Amino acid sequence: MVTSREIQLKSRPVGMPSAENFELATVTVPDPAAGEVQVKNIWMTVDPYMRGRMVDRPSYVPPFQLGKPLQGGAIGEVVASNDPVLGRGDLVSTMFGWREFFNAPAGSLQKLDTFGLPPQAFLGVAGMPGLTAFVGLLKIAALKPGDVVFVSAAAGAVGSVVCQIAKIKGHTVIGSAGGGEKGAFLKQIGVDHVIDYKAVSNLTEVLQRVAPNGIDVYFDNVGGEHLEAALAVANRFARFALCGMISQYNVAGMPVGPRNLILAVGKSIRLEGFIVANHFNLLPEFQKDMSGWIREGKMTWKETVEHGIENAPTAFLKLFKGENLGKMLVKLA
Repeated sequence: MVTSREIQLKSRPVGMPSAENFELATVTVPDPAAGEVQVKNIWMTVDPYMRGRMVDRPSYVPPFQLGKPLQGGAIGEVVASNDPVLGRGDLVSTMFGWREFFNAPAGSLQKLDTFGLPPQAFLGVAGMPGLTAFVGLLKIAALKPGDVVFVSAAAGAVGSVVCQIAKIKGHTVIGSAGGGEKGAFLKQIGVDHVIDYKAVSNLTEVLQRVAPNGIDVYFDNVGGEHLEAALAVANRFARFALCGMISQYNVAGMPVGPRNLILAVGKSIRLEGFIVANHFNLLPEFQKDMSGWIREGKMTWKETVEHGIENAPTAFLKLFKGENLGKMLVKLA
């Protein structure tokens, strides 16, 4: 039996979430029952999609419940086992984040082989964000030779991998991010044209200037003004992979833009939204390609780390202020 701290959803946010929507609770975790193991979380992730689960509405995943711990990706170590499948010291990948300890059936957890990578990489470049980039760019947007690729939130966990895969494939890449540090990182990973959206008054004009021959692929993590600019500059038959729209997640009233969606008709643009959970069949292909790129030194990633379960809400809120470079993580142990 151990004492564990966890972050519970105290109230449902309206507009931008705040610290008051979360509560740090202390609970007792009993010894694992037959067939169970006890896991001590080492790392957990916070991701923008979690904002949608804080609203009580039907969606592709159930909403978080008030007074219950939130859920999310985590890497943990088995500290007690009552099942032969997993033993003490095994690393596991789970969706039981936002807590320090938990019990679960051994069969419901994924034993982690790190392949020599840091364990937290499997919450980022080698995990769901990396797979999201892979699926969205190569399968949804169906990247073709000669495509010019525009990526919003390009310095984030997903966007930075999109940029690097596109460069590995030999494409011209335009990345939008906010601030000098993020822009410097994008130049470091080979992005051809970097747009600091916080420093421009008209994003569409700037995108037109750096892409005089138009864009063929847009990987959307932001929505709003970025999606509007991409529509304006897109070539005929462009393909848009709609991964996320973080600029819209906390809008309490009418969502913003795009006002020029009709351009999708005249330009025969294909806009396709996707959820990475619907494409887990591509995981083996992704793991094979990503492990090769990492071994060859073709993939770089950044992490922003908060420490302690009590700072998990802070890490989450920073996502919506653009205060993360690369993957936002919480180190628990």
